[in-house]
Parts: sequence; C-alpha cells; structure tokens
Amino acid sequence: MSFLRRQVVTAALTANALRPLPGFRPGIPAFAAGWLVGELAPHVLALTVADAAAHARGRRRDPRGLALAAASSAGLAYLVAQARRVQQGAEDSLVEGLGADYVEQLDAAPTPADLAVPWRRLVNPFRMRDARVRVEKNIAYDPAIGRRGLLDVYSPADGVPDGGAPVLLQVHGGGWTIGNKDQQGIPLMQHLAAKGWVCVAINYRLSPRSDWPAHVVDVKKAIAWIKANIAERGGDPDYVAITGGSAGGHLVALAALTPGDPAYQPGFEDADTSVQVAVPHYGVYDFAGSTGTKAAEQLRDLFLAPRVLKKTWAEDPEAFENASPILRITPDAPDFFVLHGAYDTLVPVSQARAFVEKLRRTSKRTVVYAELPGAQHAFDVFPSIRSSHVVRAIDRYLHWHWNQHRREHGRLAG
Repeated sequence: MSFLRRQVVTAALTANALRPLPGFRPGIPAFAAGWLVGELAPHVLALTVADAAAHARGRRRDPRGLALAAASSAGLAYLVAQARRVQQGAEDSLVEGLGADYVEQLDAAPTPADLAVPWRRLVNPFRMRDARVRVEKNIAYDPAIGRRGLLDVYSPADGVPDGGAPVLLQVHGGGWTIGNKDQQGIPLMQHLAAKGWVCVAINYRLSPRSDWPAHVVDVKKAIAWIKANIAERGGDPDYVAITGGSAGGHLVALAALTPGDPAYQPGFEDADTSVQVAVPHYGVYDFAGSTGTKAAEQLRDLFLAPRVLKKTWAEDPEAFENASPILRITPDAPDFFVLHGAYDTLVPVSQARAFVEKLRRTSKRTVVYAELPGAQHAFDVFPSIRSSHVVRAIDRYLHWHWNQHRREHGRLAG
C-alpha cells in the first residue's frame, strides 16, 4: 500500500474515532473502526509520525499524504489528551456522587503516582499478566450446563487479608450471543486482586442456543455459588460487588435489581442472590423501548426480539419489560456506579442517562455516574490511557464502598 493510501486510511479511522456515525446500522461499523483507534491512539500516533518521517526523507515526497499525516497526528494527539482527562472527569463524578470527603474514608489517599498514566504498561496493552495475582480456572458453578457453567477465580498470589476479602463478580458482554470469561474485565480484576480482592469471572448460557432468561438465571446461580463457596477461597460472602460491560452491564444491573426474583431463580428460589453494589459499563438498560428513543426500539425489534428473547414485543411485552433494568428500579436498589462512553455507537449514552436519572429519583442508596467524553463501546477491554483511569476510579469507589460496608457492620473503626 502506498504512503498516500496508508494516510487516507489513517485519516478516515481517526475522523471516525473523533466523531463516529450514529444510528443503529452505521453504529456497528463505526464501533469496529473506531474502538481500537481510540484506545490505541498513542500507538497509532507514533506509527503515523514514524511513517511520515520516513516518507519525508525519501526522494519522492507526496505532499497530499504528508498533509493527511499531519491532520491525523493532530486528531490522534487530541484523542490522547481527551483520554488523559478521564482521570479528572472520573474523580469529579466520585465527588459529585459521594461527597468531597470520600477520599478521607479510604485506607489511604491516592498518590500522584497512583493517578498518573502507566505509560510503561501501555507499550504492549495486550500482555495482561500480573505476577501478584493467582488465577484458578474452570471451576464449575453449574455442572449441568457444561463449559458455560464454569468460572475463574482471581486472588492475591500472597493470600487474602485476614478477616475475608471483598468479592467482585465479573460478567462478560458479547450481545448475549458470544463471549467468554477470560476475554473482558481482566485489567480491573487483576488490579483489585493484586490489592487483596477475590474476583470471579463467569461464563453463562448464550443465545440463540439458549433462550432468555437463561443468561440472567446463570448470573444468579453464580451469585448463589459465591455466597456458598467463596469463603473457602478467602472471600467474604456477605460482600459481593458485581460488574460487567454491554450485555454484561445489562445482566449486572438486572441481577442487582432483582434479588430473590423467583422467575429468574428456578429451582433455587430461596437462595440469597443479593449484591451490595453494582458497577455496570456501557450497559443496555431498556429492553422494552420504554424510554421512547428510536435506538431502543430498533435494538428491541431488530436484535433482541429475534436473537435473544425469540418473541416480538407485540406477542409478550411483559417479557421485555421484566428484562429491562430501568423498569425494575425500586427504593431498595443497591448502590450503583454507572459508566458510559459519550460516543458509544452500539448502546447510545441516552440509555445510561435515563437509567441514572431514574435511579437517583427512586433509590435510597448512592448513585455515581461517569460519562466519558469521546469514549466508544468496550473502552475497558484492555489497558489503555482511558481504561487505566477508569480502573483506578472504580478501585477508589469500591474501596470506599467496602469501608462503608464494614463500618455499617461494626467491622471497621471510625
């Protein structure tokens, strides 16, 4: 490929990352083209500058290609700066939701090093290993469903702290049809496990092979398994946080809002499936189209109905309503930390805004919302500037919440 063509492609990808095309159908290719460029902007910038410099040293220079390279470099530099600003934006969200003194309730205030971009680790963002973390793989929480009923446990390699560690349950995304427990949430689980948490990542049944509500039933089975078994691995069964993105964000929110719902707990109706806090990322909160947006109705009619619920809205509106977290909010909802990208083309940010607004209006618990400027869907799958700031913001939030929980139960002084 010629230098000019390379720069045309780079410029188009950069433009899409800066301002992706909205809409149900263009949103999918816009995500596919823009997600990696947005999160790997420093790498693409370095390659673009190196390519332009090498071309400029040659005998036959193409001014059109060099101009495009300059424009792309400016756009990519903007994306890098935008991602760096997530640190302050996420901190502002925590202060808004928890109060300016929330840092005083942490074990220790974050240092400048804690808040800085971990540039060295981002050189190869796809190498996600941490010697401080032990992973126990493929434990069956539901042997009856084979490999979809397996989970992995991440814990500190040196052992959990005395008194039991807080527990995080990670639910992967993938449009309720694809995905695996070792493909998402790794940066957050490794970060927390290295700091003393026990993290659990699960598989669950997928469509079209399995019909709704098998997906959320399995999430609840995993919660029940944690309550019954996690103490053997050092976790505190009385404190379970739950997180996940996209379809996982939907399942996280729905499970958190429906503890003990017998419709989603067939055969284990009496099991405790409550969680203390939920942290959904870029989730789908409106299965029924109740928010009245065109995007929600298109998702319902063009994807959820034929692929996941396998029935139309007209045939069974109650099934769609029951599966909508935004319609299951009660005053007893647990604490929530909701995160969403402002440029998400797969799940428009309007869903998160409506969900958070109703949570704040209805719930008696705290609600924190971080809307990330420029962020696409799946911004946290691998380490990046943006995801590193998101992971550490969640770390601060969850440690604040864990300390609040222990104070409420007389297990922490102050």
